[in-house]
Amino acid sequence: MGHVLTAGQGQNPTRKASVGAGIPYSVPAWGCQMVCGSGLKALCLGAQAIMTGESTVVVAGGMESMSQVGAAQKAPHTVHMRSGIKMGDASLQDSVVADGLTDVFHKCHMGITAENIAKQWGVTREAQDLYAVTSQNRTEAAQKTGYFDQEIVPVIIPSRKGWPVEVKVDEFPRHGSNMEAMSKLKPCFVKDGSGTVTAGNASGINDGAAATVLMSQSEAQRRGLRPMARIISWAQTGLDPSIMGTGPITAIRKATERASWQLAEVDLYEINEAFAAQCVAVVQELGLDPS
Repeated sequence: MGHVLTAGQGQNPTRKASVGAGIPYSVPAWGCQMVCGSGLKALCLGAQAIMTGESTVVVAGGMESMSQVGAAQKAPHTVHMRSGIKMGDASLQDSVVADGLTDVFHKCHMGITAENIAKQWGVTREAQDLYAVTSQNRTEAAQKTGYFDQEIVPVIIPSRKGWPVEVKVDEFPRHGSNMEAMSKLKPCFVKDGSGTVTAGNASGINDGAAATVLMSQSEAQRRGLRPMARIISWAQTGLDPSIMGTGPITAIRKATERASWQLAEVDLYEINEAFAAQCVAVVQELGLDPS
């Protein structure tokens, strides 16, 4: 499983998830960390394990908890006390911000990298807001029509009132999103009048997990299973972390090249929507149709 925010989660959180799902102790489990791409990287590694003959069936995906509520304290604050504090204050560090939202090379928040992209690719505030509203509206339509219901596994959690609550709908999407309300939000990261990234056109604090079962075609046939999809190719590329959100540009080009496809031959693209600025830049650079 791809997993970024592991602070305070105990040894091998992926193993905990595996055993909790009923998979026996005899089946090994491990996690990988590649920030936003962790879950996708886990699928690629799972496919490689099958292709090399190391595994026959792999469950791969990603899981994350960005919230800071509940008894488990999924995303704790940390402080270094190993050498003691002789004099002065000891500062608490937010593990979500430190481990998941700060570029360790440029010492800046991920929101700043989105601002860098907006400036370099000429992505306006209006273009970002429009992309964000469109995404929210599409999500609202999908939720109301039950488009993804068959892919969602409800989670039962305890409540403060004493009885369990079933969570089966992502609570983060804002139904009724519109350009008028979106345009009124103030920039979060650059506040000198030139900022364009807001709480509305950036992703928020959320919890979630997803997984899929991988196996070779021969193994699926042996089990009498009909595959839902086939992995054709994948690619991982590197770039300057200060514009990290444009990574899909080179990765998509490389993956389609490996598959001997043209960009226009792909029916559907799913691109990381951490920030609308990066989505607009990727779509613009690759010449994709966002409709």
